[in-house]
Order: sequence, then structure tokens, then C-alpha cells
Amino acid sequence: MNFDLTGKRVLLGVTGSISAYKACEIARLFIHAGAGVQVVMTPSAERFVSALTFEALTRNPVLREESESWSTRLNHIEAVKDCDIFVIAPATANTINKLSKGIADNILLQCALACPKPLLVAPAANTQMLANHYTNGSLKMLAINNITIIKPQEKLLACGDTGSGALAEPAEVFAQCVQALLGEKFWQSRRVVVTGGGTREKIDEVRYLSNFSSGKMAESLALALYSRGADVCYITTKKPAVFPQDIYTIEVEDTQEMLEYTVDAVRVAKKGKLSKASLDSAEPVKLIQKTPYLFMAAAVSDYTPAFPQKGKLKKSMLGDSWTLELKKTPDILASLDKNGLITVGFKAEMDEAAGEENAMGLISGKGADAVCYNLLKDSGSFGTADNEIVFLTKEGRIPLGRADKLPLSYRIVDEAKKLDGGENQ
Repeated sequence: MNFDLTGKRVLLGVTGSISAYKACEIARLFIHAGAGVQVVMTPSAERFVSALTFEALTRNPVLREESESWSTRLNHIEAVKDCDIFVIAPATANTINKLSKGIADNILLQCALACPKPLLVAPAANTQMLANHYTNGSLKMLAINNITIIKPQEKLLACGDTGSGALAEPAEVFAQCVQALLGEKFWQSRRVVVTGGGTREKIDEVRYLSNFSSGKMAESLALALYSRGADVCYITTKKPAVFPQDIYTIEVEDTQEMLEYTVDAVRVAKKGKLSKASLDSAEPVKLIQKTPYLFMAAAVSDYTPAFPQKGKLKKSMLGDSWTLELKKTPDILASLDKNGLITVGFKAEMDEAAGEENAMGLISGKGADAVCYNLLKDSGSFGTADNEIVFLTKEGRIPLGRADKLPLSYRIVDEAKKLDGGENQ
């Protein structure tokens, strides 16, 4: 998840949990993405990880009880003014309960009380301590006050108990912080479906027909939309090893399966989503009906074996030559009900003369609102780190240039936003 956070400032709070060592990896992820990191530690946190460790990682002095200075910006007032977000990871049950009551009896809690910026809390504690009605009530109170709770994991804890309480993986903490840093009002709470990867059409139990698609463009697009705040459903043949948990990922094999899940995902997306404001209000609950989006970035097979076999076909049975009978696969884009849906298709072509005209056919013939057109040189064009896209609509063409796939995805997302009148939002 190579997000660009250049120019962003993160205040990272570390409390006295055995998981404190994982905050080192969280800090490293932010630094790798280009963000500046200021660490604030409770006295108890220093029992597990030294301030020197974080200073070596961040190249910034750690804000502690002993280091707080009013002749510099290293104090609990200026630290929160300088940051874009404040994330407490790990947050002990003690810290959670004090946060919810507005108690500020250490330097980290003083930062929290003075912080006007987005605050995220990643709990890490014994299962029973988190499940205790005091802590449970405190977590609910924090959520009501627009503090993001990054859910802990269920696993074997350091204390020997098994249950909920382990700190979320550093990559997950990082991903949710990215969403807080890069979110846009236009995309927040908007349902988006993304399809990706190359479908695999079964010949028998060990062989299939497919293509060279790596799925990297779709994966980058899903990440870009997630970081903008969208509610993303990702339907893919190539599930990423590391992905934000809040991206609902569905793994499929063939075209028929992708069609079925895409139809279902689009149907759900059109139902809208409850707003937090409506839940907090005494007024009758209303649905936010932001127009959902579909990005069809999957490389879908045009044909599938007419008679897929069970077991493994033996070469001795097939002979020296083998004719495989194929039949057309369903056209997913043409099959979908696109009413109340903004659809962006993807078209890869190798015909320089007619490729763009063929791509425009997705708009004129299949009802897409826009097409991301990619002119390929050969099979070596698949699986690369970068790509080149021309964004096509009825109104014209917008060259987005060649770039790494994640930055290019942001350009696609920004152009797609204009399809629903979101250019100036």
C-alpha cells in the first residue's frame, strides 16, 4: 500500500501496552509514505519501548513528560496544532476510559483533550478488560464523539488468553489513518464496486483459459477510492495479500461468477447507506442516496470451454492434436442494469489505428459513462508498475499520462468524480 503522504503530519500516541513495539512499524509505514511523524508517549509506554527508538525512526524528539518545552513547539498544545491527525496505537483500556471522561493526567491525554484534528484510537488490552462494561461504554462514547475506533484483532494474546484485544495489524492502522488524511466529502459513504484481475475459465480441474492481466490496476484503483473515503466492494480473481479490512473483497474464478457477484454488488450499492447524522438525529431516519459507481477494470474472458471436464484430462486420451470447443461468455458490462449507476469501463487495445474507436464502443454500445483506454504494445505491457490511460467520455478525451498505477488511479478517480457533478466538491 504505497500511498503518498508527502506534506502530511501525524501525531502518534503510544501507551503502556505490550503492543507498544508495533508502534515502531506504524511509524515506519508513515515515514516510508513521506509523512512527518511526531511521537508522544505516556510514562508507562517507556517501560516497553524507549523514546530513543522512536527518535531514531522519526528523526524527531519524542514528546514526554520530561521533554515538554514551552520555549519550543515540543508541548501538548503546539503538537496538536502541527499535526493533521492524531492516532493512539496502542491504546490501553486505562487510556480509553480516561479519554471518554475527558481526563488529562498525562501528556498524551493532554494532547487528546487539546486536539481539534481527527483522532483515531487502536485498542490493545486483555479481552476481559475490553469487554468490561466500563470500557465498552467508553468505546461507544468515543465513537459517538466522532473518534474512529480501529478494531482490535481476535487471536492468542500475550497474556495467554484467546479473544479480541490484540492491536490491529500496523498495515491496517496505517490504512485507516490514510483514509482520515486523504478522505473527500464527495466519496465518503459513497458505494463503489471495482472488478479486477483476469478471469479463469476452467478446462478441467487443473487447466484453465485466462489472460496476462495482473490485477494491479484494479487493486490500485480500489485503494485510491478507499483512501478517499468510499465504501468499496472489490471483486477480483487475484486477492491481494495485504489489503484494508474495510474493503469488502470477493474472490471469484470465471466470468459467470464475476457476473453474478457484480450484479449482486451493484444491486446492494444502489440501496444507499444510512448517514451517521440521521442516526444521531431525532428526526425520521433518511437514506443518503449518493449515486454509486462501478469501475469495470477486470480483464474478462470472451470465451469459455463449452464442456469443462471433471478430473484431469489425460494427454494419452487426447492424442497428438486437441480441438477445444468454446462458447461465448456473458458480457458483464452490457448485462448490467446501469440505471442510477455511474459506470467506468476499461479497455486495453493493441490496434493503434482503431483502438480508441473500439474503446468508445463501450459508451455508445454498452452504456458506460466513461472508459479508461489503454494502448498496449505487447504481452509485456501486463503486470508493469506503471500504466498509461486516456479517459474517454461522450464530451471528449483527457490524456492522464503515464504514471505508477496508484498515482494514476487518483487521476482516474478525480476525472470520474466529474461524472456526478463533483468537480468542485
